[in-house]
Amino acid sequence: MPALSPIRFGSGGRSWRRAPFDVTASYPAFRIRVTHIPAGMREVIWRKVPEPVPTVRLDGSVDYETSDGEVRHVPAGSFVLVQDVHGKRYLSRHSSKAQTVIWIALPNGLDLSQT
Repeated sequence: MPALSPIRFGSGGRSWRRAPFDVTASYPAFRIRVTHIPAGMREVIWRKVPEPVPTVRLDGSVDYETSDGEVRHVPAGSFVLVQDVHGKRYLSRHSSKAQTVIWIALPNGLDLSQT
């Protein structure tokens, strides 16, 4: 679906034009959780996630390491899809500051590769 972006005019008026990118249809979030990670939380070992989970890191940073050894640094303001659903476990190595993360559970059957 085409995205629309506003064009502002000096007189305060505004019009709409087609943006240079497309946006998918809207999908409902099944559940949203906010996690507050305390300052000083360093390394945490997690089991695999049951389904892909998009996360938004509002502050702080983390390095995620999957069971196959891949490491990904995620700074504040970043969005990442946590999806190590077939591995044995993953690690998260947190920055020394307190952090806030939003976890978004997607509806069953939503195939992100088709969006």
